[in-house]
Amino acid sequence: MSSIISTSLFLVLFIAQSCGSNKLPVPSENTTTPSTNQKSLKNTNDKTYPIKEYTEANNLGQYAQAIFAGGCFWCTEAAFERIEGVVDVISGYAGGHKEYPTYAETGTGKTGHTESIYIYYDSAVITYETLLDILFVAHDPTTLNSQGPDHGEEYRSAIFYKSEKELEVINNKIEKLNQSDTFTNEIVTEVSPYKEFWVAEGYHQNYYELHPNHPYVSRVSKPKVLKVSKKFNSILKAKYK
Repeated sequence: MSSIISTSLFLVLFIAQSCGSNKLPVPSENTTTPSTNQKSLKNTNDKTYPIKEYTEANNLGQYAQAIFAGGCFWCTEAAFERIEGVVDVISGYAGGHKEYPTYAETGTGKTGHTESIYIYYDSAVITYETLLDILFVAHDPTTLNSQGPDHGEEYRSAIFYKSEKELEVINNKIEKLNQSDTFTNEIVTEVSPYKEFWVAEGYHQNYYELHPNHPYVSRVSKPKVLKVSKKFNSILKAKYK
């Protein structure tokens, strides 16, 4: 009997911590309400759409932009939102072939997309290289198609560059990290030219802020966000210090 109870408890904990098919959003009348530090036009419906529409709707075109993937976007979105110079971050899908991908479709691993974030930042305040430094703390870039309890290419580590200058900075950063003792294994982050980013469904946006008690958020997301906040305390926005 005790072995049955132990096995059942393990399964419950695994489900609560998994970000894959078990990363169940909490239905709430507040899931589409942006937090106070977000742009007012974050996706507030359950449809995906091209990032260009979001950029234009929020007048964000004047800002520099970076596209990263580091596992569950609930984690990385919140981690970067806390950094001074980051104007906005939105969760979505990138790196795949299917247009208007849904969360469920991306979760099958058949769209080629990975959960990603689109960052708008003030390049006069923070550099692209510093954003890369944060990315490599916010997730483990040495595990192929896997981040903690989440497995599949939809959770792969990736950087989507928009220029040759960005590519040079990325390659130099990865080479430097590989030559250091920062990680035990070599970095396996995918580095690909940017093609398109699809804004994720509204219930995924600001998820960390809106659902702090969700099992996955408290057990998986929070430690990652706190790790970034501690490492980069000197460049946190004042309200997060």
